[in-house]
Amino acid sequence: MAGTPSVGNSVLARIAVGVLAVAGALATGHLVAGIVGPNASPLLAVGNTAIDLTPSAVKDFAVRTFGTYDKLVLLGGMGLVLLTVGVVAGLMSRKSPLPGVILALLLGGLGIAAVFSRPDLAFVAVLAPVASLVTGVLVFHVFKTSSVPGRRQFLLLSAGVVAAGVGGQLLAARDVSTSRAAVGDLTPATPTPPIPQDADFGTPRFITSNRDFYRVDTALTVPQLRAEDYVLRIHGWVDREVVLRFADIRRLPLVERTITMTCVSNEVGGPYLSTSNFIGVPLRDILADAGVKPDADQLFSTSVDGWTAGTPLADILDRGLLAIGMNGEPLPIEHGFPARMVVPGLYGFVSATKWVVDMELTTFADKQSYWLKRGWAQRAPIKTQSRIDSPAGFARVPAGKVQITGTAWAQTRGIAKVEVRFDNGPWVPARLAAEVNVDTWRMWRAELDLSPGLYTVECRATDKTGYTQPEQRVPPIPDGATGWHSTIFTVEG
Repeated sequence: MAGTPSVGNSVLARIAVGVLAVAGALATGHLVAGIVGPNASPLLAVGNTAIDLTPSAVKDFAVRTFGTYDKLVLLGGMGLVLLTVGVVAGLMSRKSPLPGVILALLLGGLGIAAVFSRPDLAFVAVLAPVASLVTGVLVFHVFKTSSVPGRRQFLLLSAGVVAAGVGGQLLAARDVSTSRAAVGDLTPATPTPPIPQDADFGTPRFITSNRDFYRVDTALTVPQLRAEDYVLRIHGWVDREVVLRFADIRRLPLVERTITMTCVSNEVGGPYLSTSNFIGVPLRDILADAGVKPDADQLFSTSVDGWTAGTPLADILDRGLLAIGMNGEPLPIEHGFPARMVVPGLYGFVSATKWVVDMELTTFADKQSYWLKRGWAQRAPIKTQSRIDSPAGFARVPAGKVQITGTAWAQTRGIAKVEVRFDNGPWVPARLAAEVNVDTWRMWRAELDLSPGLYTVECRATDKTGYTQPEQRVPPIPDGATGWHSTIFTVEG
């Protein structure tokens, strides 16, 4: 093209074309997904499918190693792989666009297959990966003809890629934050009793802030569901099907309950437990309207992103909550807005479906949930456990009175006592903070005069049934970790 500087055919130029083709394909798919469904974005569809297909041991390793950043690590890894594919495609397409076109077709086909495999996506969602495929092929074709586009066209296309990606993100987010804000204050008809002033010893605080509440789930991106679009369907082994909108739920008598939730992925001494004042409607009241048939023993719940959980019906009827609020606010988006399940005493993978849109009354013999298919436990009561919060591992503290603080939990049973010991010495009872209810954690502390030296301290809890947590370490999967938590610290002279 006379008079127009071209991108040329250097190694760097070929790499730039390959990377731009991949980026353009992803951005276009993301933009279309903003219209047909956020999870239709090829990157997210493939990522979510990869999460579903990953062996449980690998997922457990990811949570243990990267914590709440596991999904960010996955997306980063996928980004590096796609960057490499773009570089290779550009280098292979020096003389002909065919290699790049073939790679674009393969990636597009992978995106299409991933979208078709997602239980939360309708057929129209395939438009997103198709748009990605077409964009990738066109970029390679246009940039690899004998008439090489100029730098201006190259820059314009790059700007278009950025605009498409940003547009897709904005469309995906839509106005869910506005919808949440519009819910306003949630005032329960039955509020929880005030938390006693002596319920904690300062670290951690008894009530976990919404910002600090742990988050572990399989959602690669947070589902965006507006309250005004929310519909919960209750069906299966019932006398009549019930459909509830968010406004219907909010009009019901709301209750507030203080509950400690625990993730089954929590290692001994781990951080994945938090306590909140949840506001919602008892599930037994909702299910009473549907009329549960006597042979049902499972509530099979489904999230808007297709994730499923199977909860023992007896636990649901005894203490299950359909929550719409958390610490006086509407649920945070990342914690299930507009509505989620909370069932005290059960690990979250069988009880805590966020963004819940479907509840089917059935039996465990007839239907298996997401993690049950992967070998995790069918019924997963939270085990009696305790941990040391301070001193931290390898801390250095002054000689004299050394304070050991920690947390214990045995939801639905309550904590009766906590004991500590130093260097395999005798067990010493710790002082317990005030109990709020049996469904919450309980703080403890112990003070001892310690001379300078290196110490190992262990703790163990006993619940109100008389059961004491065992010493033997058991990994979290399939039904929760056990073992005594310990830490090492130095008392300085």
